[in-house]
Amino acid sequence: MRIAMVVGETSGDMLGIGLMTALKQQYPDATFEGIGGPLMEADGFQSFVPMERLAVMGLVEILGRLFELLGVRRRLVKYWQKNPPDVFIGIDAPEFNTQLEYKLKASGIKTVHYVSPSVWAWRPKRILKIKKSIDLMLTLFPFEAKFYKEHNVPVSFVGHNLADSIPFDTDSSIARNTFGVQPNEKVVCLMPGSRGSEVEKLAPVFLQAAELIHQKNPNVRFILPAANDARKEQIEKYILDANSDVKSALKIDVIDGNSKACMQAADVILLASGTATLEGLLLKKPMIVSYIVSPITAMIMRRLLKQEFISLPNLLAGREVVPEILQENATPENLANAVTARLEDEALIKQLQSTFLTIHQQLKRGANEQAAKAVANLLASSASISVSTEDKSPDKQ
Repeated sequence: MRIAMVVGETSGDMLGIGLMTALKQQYPDATFEGIGGPLMEADGFQSFVPMERLAVMGLVEILGRLFELLGVRRRLVKYWQKNPPDVFIGIDAPEFNTQLEYKLKASGIKTVHYVSPSVWAWRPKRILKIKKSIDLMLTLFPFEAKFYKEHNVPVSFVGHNLADSIPFDTDSSIARNTFGVQPNEKVVCLMPGSRGSEVEKLAPVFLQAAELIHQKNPNVRFILPAANDARKEQIEKYILDANSDVKSALKIDVIDGNSKACMQAADVILLASGTATLEGLLLKKPMIVSYIVSPITAMIMRRLLKQEFISLPNLLAGREVVPEILQENATPENLANAVTARLEDEALIKQLQSTFLTIHQQLKRGANEQAAKAVANLLASSASISVSTEDKSPDKQ
């Protein structure tokens, strides 16, 4: 069993390793190849291109890498058309994977997409291309599966593996002890993203907000998990550029990875919109969601966006439960005020915890196993069809 996969960022690597593990239970001799992250590679995945090359965000920002990405995709199509895998699974990275899936499906290769593009939020006509490109969509959230069923696209709601791995009730005391948090201290976790482009836009603003928060409450300390060595170097440069004394004055600890522990230790999280917001929800933490893209990308997105919210907590709740402070509104003052308000509002925290628990219960489904089972069912049904077709061939009469 040869399984081809392409992931484009850290969150996809986490989903990919979980799916690989579950698929190996179904197919012990399976091999995996394509584009994977470090977690997948450590488990034997053969990655033809570093995952980091696909990690680019924004309609305008992607133009600078367009020819490189088109070349990578063209080579993958050519290779897999010549050496067909049993199934291709694209994990997120829709701008890259959808066209790849379209080409592979047209060549007779079974295609699965894991993590729905936000067609329910913007550019809904993409559903027509998706329908022609995939044999099965695996969704993380129930409202996505409903959308695909309404458009007659084969779909399976599998839940999210983060919801499986995080208990309903988490104890923050262990994480706080790990970071040496004192009883009188409040902790704010700063998470400006895992992509270089995200950190470039958000980290300076987040650091300025931290200065303002510190001025209001000197007992607040800050923890900032860096997704990898490159992001850590980038973040530490911004800290030094802002103020040579900012790290000691504000008690900003830049941590190698370990974002979950950093979030567990926090009283409030200030973070980029993305998968991390789901982890914050599952940890039942108050958060402020922010994002900044180029002005041109922002203008295009506003014209195309069909949903009121962009963050997963608000989308899953169906209402605003966390502030979304975006683009030109993402000023240090606005972010600092929002964080400070949530550091002091105990009633709001209890209300959020109840809402987040309900959502957590809906998403806890054994996602890795559910996804692997759905892929296996697709392959089994395809095999049955092939056998049936063979039985009716002239040679079988």
